[in-house]
Amino acid sequence: MFQQSNTIEKKLTTFQLSILVILRIAIGWHLLFEGAAKLLTPGWTSAGYLSMSRWILSDFFNWIVSAPTVLRVVDILNIWGLIFIGLGLMLGCFTRIASISEIFLLLLYYVANPPFIGMDFGVPAEGHYLFVNKNLVELFALCLLAVFPTGTFLGLDRFILAFRQRKTKADGEDKKAIEQVTKEERTSVLSLNRREIIKNLATVPLLGAFIYGAYKKNRWEKINAITGATIKLNDLSLKDLKGELPQGQIGNLKMSRVIIGNNLIGGWAHSRDLIYAPSLFRAYNTERKVLETLDLAEKAGINTMMLVNHQYPLFNKYCNVLGGKMQTICQVFPKQEDMTTDIDTAIDNGATTLYIQGAVCDRFVNKGRVDLIAEALEYIKKQGYVAGIGAHSIQVIIQCEKAGLEPDYYVKTMHHDQYWSAIPKENRKEFSVDNVRFDDHNKFHDNMFDLFPEETIAFIKKVDKPLIAFKVLAAGAIHPKSGFKYAFENGADFICVGMFDFQIVEDVNIAVDVLTNITERERPWMA
Repeated sequence: MFQQSNTIEKKLTTFQLSILVILRIAIGWHLLFEGAAKLLTPGWTSAGYLSMSRWILSDFFNWIVSAPTVLRVVDILNIWGLIFIGLGLMLGCFTRIASISEIFLLLLYYVANPPFIGMDFGVPAEGHYLFVNKNLVELFALCLLAVFPTGTFLGLDRFILAFRQRKTKADGEDKKAIEQVTKEERTSVLSLNRREIIKNLATVPLLGAFIYGAYKKNRWEKINAITGATIKLNDLSLKDLKGELPQGQIGNLKMSRVIIGNNLIGGWAHSRDLIYAPSLFRAYNTERKVLETLDLAEKAGINTMMLVNHQYPLFNKYCNVLGGKMQTICQVFPKQEDMTTDIDTAIDNGATTLYIQGAVCDRFVNKGRVDLIAEALEYIKKQGYVAGIGAHSIQVIIQCEKAGLEPDYYVKTMHHDQYWSAIPKENRKEFSVDNVRFDDHNKFHDNMFDLFPEETIAFIKKVDKPLIAFKVLAAGAIHPKSGFKYAFENGADFICVGMFDFQIVEDVNIAVDVLTNITERERPWMA
């Protein structure tokens, strides 16, 4: 081994060896930071990453997650393995052992979540280039370091080799091995001069720089590392939940009384004249943030989400990446000239239940074409799905009931008008929601969604079908304590609410309080 190391060094130029040493230090720095990030992250666990596994060893990885003691051991080995391997590579200490150990670890990372087509579970964290990701590239780089012993060129391995040779010589255990080492080679290793010692300790100051940098970063921003094996989603105080969110049933579907909406995630802020709000919402709700939000919502007890068709790829990624089980209510947009395409698309996307979107039903009823709603409703039911009808105007529900339509549920805007930007009563015009927006403050400008709340309440009492109320906060104009109470007390069986991740726990707690203490509801629960 000693002779091989010196032979390799002689065959490579100083520049070539220097490049290999730089590569070794860079990988060591990365691995050491990874280990430190995990160590300094309270409650860090590899459970999230392992539970995403869907490939050949998925059963093994899921078994680890299901066994708390085994998982803890794996977490400890992972953290300290990365720290010691990173230190070894940075300092050039036991370089070959460190390289081979990390190759094995990276191979496990790769197998757990390979970057294959349809199995891109690590993408939100690091991305890939069709079968190749960061783990694989680093793995091959470590193969190079395992072959070329750079630690004997610049690192503590030089001293380790010298010590082992001296011990072998002193003990006389392997005289033949020593005789094979030339006089020149023995001199280069056994008789390290001051210059050689300084050179091989050159990486030690880098370790000091790493510690100082990590300390500064930890004070400025909690140390973190975003990689496939470091995925940790923020629970945003799930421990503060007051209780379990009640559920209701529509057909064969059991749904949480609070349903998460899609407008904030979609960037549709309904922000009146605040022109920056939609862009701000979209900037905040990155793909990763959406996954975090859905994961948090499901952990908080929200088991259903409202969607439109083009949002399903991201939602389905949530199901694949984090194992989400959330149900979906898909808004469909049938057209007079094409009643079925959007419905078929929703079914192909995996929707749990479908309803005809409110603005669509408003237009059909305003034109006197309730028959088109009936046609779309019948088509959805024939496909075997629970089907609903949406509305902004209470006239939609009135006309559908009059026509004898039998949806499984209605989805209707429902909020009071006690907020400053509500349109004055004398200026409210039926079917104006989601239509023309006026610059006049006294007319519709994306600022009111249940134009006649008293009529909504009065007629809903007569309807014997479940009601999902939406826009219960008038797009953020009404506080949840007021909006939730108003909707549930006045007949809503479910409420659909758009939420940022930091609002979920608070909103669930408010809903639990309202549902626990509700006393003034006159309409029977229909679900």
